[in-house]
Amino acid sequence: MSVLSESLILHKTVKKHYLSLAKGTECQVTYVWIDKTKEHLQCKTRTLNNEPAGIRDIPEWDAFWTDGDPTEVILIPVRMFRDPFTLNPNKLVLCEVLDSKRDPIGGHQRSHCVQVMEKVKRFEPWFGMEQEYMLFGLDGKPFGWSPQGCPLTGVSCAVGINKVYGRDICICHYRACLYAGVMICGTNAEALASQWEFQVGPCEGTESGDHLWMARYILHRVCEDFGVVASLDAKPFRQSVYTSGCHTNFSTKEMRSEGGLLYIEEAIRRLSRRHSQHLCVYDPHGGADNMSRLCSQSLTSSYDEFSAASGRRNVSVRIPDHVSRRGCGYFEDRRPAANCDPYSVMRALVETYEVNYK
Repeated sequence: MSVLSESLILHKTVKKHYLSLAKGTECQVTYVWIDKTKEHLQCKTRTLNNEPAGIRDIPEWDAFWTDGDPTEVILIPVRMFRDPFTLNPNKLVLCEVLDSKRDPIGGHQRSHCVQVMEKVKRFEPWFGMEQEYMLFGLDGKPFGWSPQGCPLTGVSCAVGINKVYGRDICICHYRACLYAGVMICGTNAEALASQWEFQVGPCEGTESGDHLWMARYILHRVCEDFGVVASLDAKPFRQSVYTSGCHTNFSTKEMRSEGGLLYIEEAIRRLSRRHSQHLCVYDPHGGADNMSRLCSQSLTSSYDEFSAASGRRNVSVRIPDHVSRRGCGYFEDRRPAANCDPYSVMRALVETYEVNYK
């Protein structure tokens, strides 16, 4: 066992004592925000005298972005969760990041997404997001893999120690999200032995993005406790056909109602005309990540050409079989990369479908 591994075990064992210490009515609130990259998260914690009853009871705070020139920013609490690491009454709070003029900074899209969702709220847009991720050890190698490489299963939802690695992490993340109040609705193993997926939603409007970002934060914190790294890289291995996405399910009240398949098909037609525009916002690098991910292999569609079908997975947009049979429901946009900004994805879907919402 390495010195680093021994240190991790000691750290987690000792921590239990301190978390059991009694305290007064004070509440620890951990502020969580998206950094300049629009991929990664940062956090810091402060003490409030009492447990906040709601988001309005949590004050603004400031922070510094240190990537490049240090920039002072304002943290605006937008959604509160229970803290699964230090337990209630302590809280996690997702924050927007504003500059000194109180404008969104660093390309942050939440406030823009909120504005768009307010304009289309009569359509009741619902989103469900399927977040795939890959586990790595601290040595940078895939978690659990032998020196010979990956025991490919080729299928998701596998069972067995020779087929999946890291199930304990998946289970603990699931339970921590439920405790926190994150709207996580499921999880499963993916095609690579240490690749997993969790699903968030369905949620209405911007709420889905808030819950996905907090679920990502909780995932990284759980992985800290296990001494592993969760990667949202869209292409974890350049030599493999297996990739990581954030497939996004979308519907409006018309799509979910009787005869809604007609609205779904119309939405897909509109999406087909804006394929390149969507790919530009479906990963944080203007489409570069999806250019390597969407390679027309067995599980992905083409980067260059839009496609849609019922029941198939190697397409840009999929209509689930049960939706086709019922004649209503939702569609799945399979193009967003695992490291996408959910606010950008949701905004693009709504703006393309509800072209006349203004």
